[in-house]
Amino acid sequence: MNSEKLSKRLAAVAAYIPKQARLADIGSDHAYLPCYCVKNGIADRAIAGEVVEGPYRSALNRVEKAGLKHKIAVRKGNGLEVLSPQEADCITIAGMGGSLITSILERGKAKLSGVKRLVLQPNVGAVFVRRWCAENGWQIVHEEILEEDGKIYEIIVADAVGERRPYQLPAAELLMGPFLIKEKNQAFRKKWTAEKRKWQHILESMSEAHTNAELADKKKELLHAISLVEEVLQ
Repeated sequence: MNSEKLSKRLAAVAAYIPKQARLADIGSDHAYLPCYCVKNGIADRAIAGEVVEGPYRSALNRVEKAGLKHKIAVRKGNGLEVLSPQEADCITIAGMGGSLITSILERGKAKLSGVKRLVLQPNVGAVFVRRWCAENGWQIVHEEILEEDGKIYEIIVADAVGERRPYQLPAAELLMGPFLIKEKNQAFRKKWTAEKRKWQHILESMSEAHTNAELADKKKELLHAISLVEEVLQ
């Protein structure tokens, strides 16, 4: 992967970035995504944010080698603190856990003014991302699930619509994705078949343990999740 050719996962993220976007890529690593988007006319300009020194230096080098220092600003900082309000209209956060993505968005709410689109790719815990979007009035408008190198990734695209009023997603859509449930592609079926099998193993191990209130609640939660998955996959 490089700034000329992205991985399948990042190429899918790039596909949801609006043309001529003012892009902020948070946790940009080597800045592959901003470089690709600027080079290919997807983004007009970009900010690559990175909190860790090594990846920050790698991003600086990548942008310099690509001759894009006039178009891409590489900044070191935690989450959205690298942005000024109104500076970006599209934010991408890819390759992190869903709980970390939501904590970045929650801490950086003041920086979301003027942002029209979020393109979020959690490696795990997509349910946390969907819940945050719903609670904060970001409308989920697209989703994608794909497999690359034996790993399954979900992409959630959310737009700022109107006054951004909170809304609720049905339990199955919150867990598995309102758009992904409709498509039910091969990667989707593979992921949730594996998840259901894992939960069933956990339940079997629980049956051998001494039951208490906490364990009973966990069993109930797992049984509910299994029933949701079975209903969608049938």
